[in-house]
Amino acid sequence: MIQTTIPNPFNITVSDQITWEKLPDDFVLPDDPVDNINQPTLAAALTESLELAGRLGDKAITTTNYGICSRLNDKFVVKAPDWSYIPQITVPREEVIRSYTPHLQGEIPAIVMEFLSDTEGTEYSSKPTFPPGKWFFYEKILKVPNYVIFEPNQGLLELYQLDESGEYQLKSANEVGRHWIPQLDLYLGVWQGIREKRPGYWLRWWTAEGDLLLWGSELANQERQRAETERQRAETEYQRAETERQRAEKLAAFLREQGIDPDTL
Repeated sequence: MIQTTIPNPFNITVSDQITWEKLPDDFVLPDDPVDNINQPTLAAALTESLELAGRLGDKAITTTNYGICSRLNDKFVVKAPDWSYIPQITVPREEVIRSYTPHLQGEIPAIVMEFLSDTEGTEYSSKPTFPPGKWFFYEKILKVPNYVIFEPNQGLLELYQLDESGEYQLKSANEVGRHWIPQLDLYLGVWQGIREKRPGYWLRWWTAEGDLLLWGSELANQERQRAETERQRAETEYQRAETERQRAEKLAAFLREQGIDPDTL
């Protein structure tokens, strides 16, 4: 068990006692369904491009609606962000299949995301009393450096980053609408298009040079286009060679008509 104490910024009579303990095996996790069908798809898209680009280390994990926990004043608190990236775990993966306790089992998440839905509102909850709100949990307990709130229907992205005082500040996007996430060495932004038959807005990753991290379907399409370009190049080369052969045959026939053996030239 790891224990920390943080000064309480909400005028509670005592400081919050935070401990980092493994969730008991008999602890009943919430079994609520996701708010809508788009949430798992949005989360999977974020992870897939990172993995295909080689941006997920052997000890890194991404989570989707997966319990991240701590104990606040001797009570377990479990939140399940729609997506998160944990740079490194320090225990075997078998130990974090059911839930994850930062500090005890690895690093704190570098970024957590919540996708707004019809039940929006809890993403902004700074309620400090048990059970604490998501905002309070990510900012004051976990101290996650990057908190993203994404409204997928309109493509609205909000990035909050911890300042020196330990409070979230809303960050402005750059001139092309992207946000720099230093812990991943990548930009995060909104992209409009179709994936898995869903047209709409998606969260995507870009490198510092501006290159989009591609999904598997895009890489496959890119390979098909490369193969088609190569096929067309080979066909063009074949046609060029065939034209040259036919020209040479016509010249040889003409020379023979003139009584000249082209093989002696």
